[in-house]
Amino acid sequence: MEFFRIKKDIPFMRHALTFNIISLITFLLAVFFLATKGLHLSVEFTGGTLIEVRYPQAAELEKVRGALAEAGFTDFQAQNFGSSQDVLIRLPLRSGEDSNKQGEQVLAALAAATPGAVKQRNEYVGPQVGKELAENGAMALLVVVIGIMIYLAFRFEWRFSVSAIIANLHDVIIILGFFAAFQWEFSLSVLAAVLAVLGYSVNESVVVFDRVRETFKKVRGLTTPQVLDHAITSTISRTIITHASTQVMVLSMLIFGGETLHYFAMALTIGICFGIYSSVLVASPLVMWLGVSREQFINKQKRVIEGANEDGAVV
Repeated sequence: MEFFRIKKDIPFMRHALTFNIISLITFLLAVFFLATKGLHLSVEFTGGTLIEVRYPQAAELEKVRGALAEAGFTDFQAQNFGSSQDVLIRLPLRSGEDSNKQGEQVLAALAAATPGAVKQRNEYVGPQVGKELAENGAMALLVVVIGIMIYLAFRFEWRFSVSAIIANLHDVIIILGFFAAFQWEFSLSVLAAVLAVLGYSVNESVVVFDRVRETFKKVRGLTTPQVLDHAITSTISRTIITHASTQVMVLSMLIFGGETLHYFAMALTIGICFGIYSSVLVASPLVMWLGVSREQFINKQKRVIEGANEDGAVV
């Protein structure tokens, strides 16, 4: 499906060095913020108090969050749990207090603003659990990267595999860099968004690489930059349709999803924007720098040349 078709190839590779320099600067800035500020981890990673309360009617989350903020609580999460009447609250444990005392303070703050809240559960989530979540999340990210690399190496060629992984990790680091620079809360839902961006970005790279391979096989006389320009130009319509439709859905979550989905949608938005850039203007130039050529996709045929030597013998 195409909304439009560009007849003349756009010379993207003419500016490949500029694109790579921009990517390098952006990547280094993200690494700088990660190294100097670090991620603002949620209670799920750092440990804290988990409180579940139930209301006789549907809970108004905005009032719940407002009451907690007025009571002096910070870095908390409040969301529906199971039904509209149940609210799950996560908040970091303050120094000099235990989870039971903090639970009583939360219940008192809620009773003053929205009467009727009944405490159902009050637990302490230790930092050991957070450490395990962080380790498991890092392991999941590593497994996804290795799986993508193996898949691309088998489907295409090692140059495409290396280029796609560099481009995808470029997206991941930039997302983390945004969260570190602005100190947005990094939760399990954001980690899920990062993993989703990995798969989403590699899908775009596969589409472009598939067109590159097809062009190398069917069209002769084009240089490698010309082949890459043709592959990118011929998939622009598909790229716009795919990313625009996805971004509309993510934008609706960002605007109407409330606080619970805000940073999840924010991570996806950053990933989609930079995923387009990296798949087209990072991965493709890297493939060119690594020396991809038509000969790597054409089966070499053995030709038997018959002739006669000076003695008349056939060779």
